[in-house]
Amino acid sequence: MTDQPTTEQPGISAAIILHEDRVLMVRRAVKEGELMWQFPAGGIEPGETAEQAAVRETAEETGLTVEAIKLIGERVHPKTGRLMSYTACSLIEGEAHVADEEELDAVAWVTHGEIPEYVPYGLYERVQEYLDDAIGGGVAEREADRAQD
Repeated sequence: MTDQPTTEQPGISAAIILHEDRVLMVRRAVKEGELMWQFPAGGIEPGETAEQAAVRETAEETGLTVEAIKLIGERVHPKTGRLMSYTACSLIEGEAHVADEEELDAVAWVTHGEIPEYVPYGLYERVQEYLDDAIGGGVAEREADRAQD
């Protein structure tokens, strides 16, 4: 038996961060195929969980301190072929900004209705459901309340 080096790439962990009914999206400095706007994300390092990677990558890319709440889901990304993990995170402190200028060129807090403008090919179903529940319903409920006033 011979030892063969593994060519498998590490999984990618993405952070889904909500604040004031918006989700944080980042624009990559170098476009990855059709991927331009996405969630803060990066490779999972040896010995690191997907949740830990989401927290670390968010700090490195945007300067935000976040806490992992729960793993939303995992899949092989249809555009990149990489294993993706999506972690819901809560904002602890900081102002979102481009902290890693080699990786990013912009950050944006995006409303539920603006998501298709940033990601026209659609989001992973479990992430979309999470956002629909977390910020989609909140907007609709407030609009209904205002209409009754």
